[in-house]
This record gives sequence, structure tokens and C-alpha cells, in this order.
Amino acid sequence: MNDTLPKLSGLLAALRTNPFYAAKLAGTGLLDGVASLAEFSARCPFTTKAELVADQLAHPPYGTNLTFPLERYTRCHQTSGSTGSPLRWLDTPESWTWMLDNWETVHRQAGTTAADRIFFAFSFGPFLGFWTAFESAQRLGCLVFSGGGMTSVARLQSILDLRATTLCCTPTYALHLAAVAAKEGIDLRRSQVNTLSVAGEPGGSIPATRARLQELWPGARIYDHHGMTEVGPVSYECPARPGVLHVISRAFIAEVVDPATGQPVPGGGRGELVLTNLGRTGSPLLRYRTGDSVQLSTLNSQLSTCPCGSADLGLEGGILGRVDDMIVVRGVNVYPSAVEEIIRRVGGVAEYQVRVSQQRVLAELTVTVEPAAADSAPDLAARLAAAFELSLALRVPVVLAAPGTLPRFESKARRWTRE
Repeated sequence: MNDTLPKLSGLLAALRTNPFYAAKLAGTGLLDGVASLAEFSARCPFTTKAELVADQLAHPPYGTNLTFPLERYTRCHQTSGSTGSPLRWLDTPESWTWMLDNWETVHRQAGTTAADRIFFAFSFGPFLGFWTAFESAQRLGCLVFSGGGMTSVARLQSILDLRATTLCCTPTYALHLAAVAAKEGIDLRRSQVNTLSVAGEPGGSIPATRARLQELWPGARIYDHHGMTEVGPVSYECPARPGVLHVISRAFIAEVVDPATGQPVPGGGRGELVLTNLGRTGSPLLRYRTGDSVQLSTLNSQLSTCPCGSADLGLEGGILGRVDDMIVVRGVNVYPSAVEEIIRRVGGVAEYQVRVSQQRVLAELTVTVEPAAADSAPDLAARLAAAFELSLALRVPVVLAAPGTLPRFESKARRWTRE
């Protein structure tokens, strides 16, 4: 039985005491409930991050998107600020439990059981995902290890010594750990890690990045998923179709819209993911424009069934990037995920950076790469340049950097710069 509409009606009724949404929805009639999801989408305005930032600046430190008195809230987390000003986000115990339930879905879909030993290679700062992933795994009965405050070498040694079966981190950091292991003479074939649970970047659903991770971590399956501090855990990877993410439909109303018009895109179309959470009542979001670029699956929708048996909305290729990350270079649409796919497919790259120059009339790209090994350096730039031209029909200058000179990332990688 689909209980989405009753959940939505209950959420809307609770928002009468939420100053942010009581004002935003005034005159829409939504606080009295809706008869259908189509009516909700037609009458409810989008919520944007810019609105939330402005609200917190005008009403510091938490803003007015709070349904209950401050005394009801027990957790405070913060966005990374990688796409603008950071947001502080409060949760009640009930909202926190709702997010742990969602994370349990992510773990279970990855095949996680109480027998697993999970190593979390994060700093455990103010960002939400680390904490919810850790607590939900603990609730499942897993043996969990916090890798905060450790060097990469110490983390690798702990992964081996503690016989971890699952490693949770970003795709970039999993690649970095493998590079450190090679440098230190640590044989990852001795590892018992059979699952790399990765998020925070598109890499987990990029075929070439997945293949590289599987090569570096022998015997490990790559498992992608995603979430945001503002909305919590959102999706899990399809068991039948690697690289496809399913949005947890019991927890979210998901829409994919044209970023320019706000209108729904058809099946197979690409657009911006818009989310309404159905259980985070203490700090809700209605029709939140996530800024994530996604492509609707042609095999799965909320009205049909995926080969894995799920009716949850499918996103081909996972999170493809940010809507505002796409740039036009001499008439060609270029996405960060496409650039990473080319770099990982060519191989031989330890780390890279992309500089976008818009000082001229047309934007230009320059890619700087750090070779993974000295013997790959002589023709690496030429091979990459040829691959870019073949795949993107663009001539992209490729510059070689000295080993160890490009920055490494533990959390979200920030490889693209604009000038």
C-alpha cells in the first residue's frame, strides 16, 4: 500500500508551527492537506539553498525552518560549504531515527549484515553522513571502527589488523589509500575488504572509476549511494544494475525537472533532482532543488518495477554532477563526471586538477595530471589529450605535475577551479 500521500499530509499539517514554511506556503492552502501528488507539485513552490542561507543569515544561528521549540532538538550538523555558504541543520531524536532507518536501507541493499566489520575512513567532522552511516551500522549489529584522526598509513594498517570487511569513504580517498598502500609496500590482497561503500562524489557510478577501484582493491565490490546534510540519506545502488541509484521512495518524493524551466523531464531525460522529505519533520524540506544533475532511468519509474524488483525511482549513472558544474567549451557541454571517466579510462593518473578559464569570450579547459608512476609520464599527456579529443571533440591542453604535488582529499574532492 502506498502511504506517500498520508505521510505528506501529516507533514504539511505539522508545518503550521514552522515559521519558514508557514510563511512560504501562506495562501497556497497546502497546510490543510492535498488530494494528490500532482496537486502538491502544482501548488508547492520550490525551496532553494539560497533561501535557506538567507534565512539563516537573517535569523542566526539556525534560521526559522524549525517545526518545534529549540529544546526538542538534540543534533546539529553542517553542510560542507563546497557549493556556497554552509548551512547548519538541527534534528530531533525522531528525525534522527528516520535518517538511521534510511541508512539501514543503504547498508542492507549493499549486503551488509551483523557479521560485517566496517571501517569509516572519515574525520568525523560536522557533516551529517559520517555520523548517520556509523550509527545505523552499529544499530544493525555491525562491528564499527572510526578512522578519524588517523593518517592514511595508520588507517590502512587498521583495516588489515582489524580485518575490516567494508570500507566507507569517498571514491577519491579509496584511490588515495590504494596509492599509499603501493608506496608503503602494503599488499591490499591481504585485506578482507569485500565492499567499498563510497559516496560524496560521482565517482562511485563512473564505470572507469569503478573498474580502477576494483583493480586496486582485489575482490571488493563497489557500492555507490548518496545523500545530503539537508535531506539525509537519499539513495542506494541497484543490486541488478551497477551504477544505477534508487531513491528511497518511502522516505522521499523525488522529481526530476528541467533546471531552466522547472518542468518535469520525461523518462530517460536529464535534469535536476528535486526532493521532499517525508519524515524529517523537525527540519523539513519541500520540493528542494538539490542542484544534483541526474538522468531518469528508462527501465524504472515510480509506476514500474526494476529488474531488481524495486519500484523506487531509478537514476542512471547515479549523481552525474552539479547542475551548475556543466560548462560549455566551444559549443560542447562538458560535465566533470565525463572528464573523470576519460582520465580513469586512460589510466596512469594518481591525481588531477581542471582549470576553467573564462577570461576570453569562450571558456577553455586545462587539465593538470600527476602520473601514478614515473614510467607512465613520457606519453601520458599525449594519450590523455587524444582521449579528450576523441570523446569530447575538443582539444584540451594536458600538463604533467611532479609526483606528490597535487592535493589529496579525504572528503569531497575539489578538483575544478575557475578563473
